[in-house]
Amino acid sequence: MLLVVGLGNPGKKYLHTRHNVGFMTLDHLADHLSVSFREGNGPYAYFDTEWEGKKLIGVKPLTFMNRSGIAVGMVVREYRIPLSRMVVVSDDFHLPLGKIRLRKKGSAGGHQGLASIIQALGTEEFPRLRMGIGLKPGMDPVDYVLSKFSKEERPIVLEMIQRGMEAILHFLQYDIDKTMTVFNRA
Repeated sequence: MLLVVGLGNPGKKYLHTRHNVGFMTLDHLADHLSVSFREGNGPYAYFDTEWEGKKLIGVKPLTFMNRSGIAVGMVVREYRIPLSRMVVVSDDFHLPLGKIRLRKKGSAGGHQGLASIIQALGTEEFPRLRMGIGLKPGMDPVDYVLSKFSKEERPIVLEMIQRGMEAILHFLQYDIDKTMTVFNRA
């Protein structure tokens, strides 16, 4: 079993912003698996399905980024999922645009969605898939993450989302170490 949490902000205003790359990745995964999101038992949308004999649950917190931990805590308790079998997909402006990085654990690194989850779970010990959105020199990080991808950036973002989805499906089948070896190389 694997729980995949895609971070983002709900609403049309934020639909294609850099901060929503976690939502975008989960939407791409749902499309690939031909599943739809349903309303959860809390402030989240989710899907659950099986892929190659393994259960996969996808969750999008609908609490806005800075309160993502509320929904994630509820889902982890409801499904009794070991944190080692959860991966949080988030944007990361410390990584160049298009780069992905899978980690077993770590700090929030200034990401308020991750900070909220760490606070709700009481630990940093859970995997995360960081999706590189870069940071333009001289731009305020808050304004930058809430900006939309340019026309020139979109093909790079789509390729990154595809690779992120592939990493998630690999992690569903294998352990985190093997998945990190395969996907952190490029």
